Amino acid sequence: MPSRRGFLLGSLAIALSPSAGAEEPAWSRLRRGGLVLLMRHAETEPGLGDPPGFRRDDCATQRNLSDAGREHARLVGERLRAEHVPIGPVFTSPWCRCRETAMRAFGAAEDWEALASFFDYPHLERELGERVKRRIAGYARRKPAGNVVMVTHNVNIAALTRHSVAPAEIVVVRPEGCCEVRPVERLLL
Repeated sequence: MPSRRGFLLGSLAIALSPSAGAEEPAWSRLRRGGLVLLMRHAETEPGLGDPPGFRRDDCATQRNLSDAGREHARLVGERLRAEHVPIGPVFTSPWCRCRETAMRAFGAAEDWEALASFFDYPHLERELGERVKRRIAGYARRKPAGNVVMVTHNVNIAALTRHSVAPAEIVVVRPEGCCEVRPVERLLL
């Protein structure tokens, strides 16, 4: 039986959106850069949301990555490097599980409030989503050399793309006009 590491490095699930079926293969497109990768944080300790009374400035009060999640995040970064996918700026939700996912996968990240979970704050969905869409549109206009990574939460990715994602899954998006994003493919590494 192959090890988890061997399985993760040897497998890749790519689900192309229906309109993207005729486009070039995912790895080729990713190697060229200029895309945005919305990544959900890796696996966490069991639970939904955060414990009552959690504080964003205290990781001990939050639901954090499990050992498997830490390893999975590292392997995602390893796979992207092995495929020669250029990574540009990496932004992360200020939640500890997102920050740790980004650091283990990419080695660096900048907290960005717009990627914060609105699971407990549904009134923030529209505002945070609009900020993310504007930033994605801005990157598309500038055509960065690498791919921009945004590590966030399932609730945020689902609101932006209408795709619920697994831990550490990536939805590759590009802007659609000025104010929307279009999923190009999904990567589960």
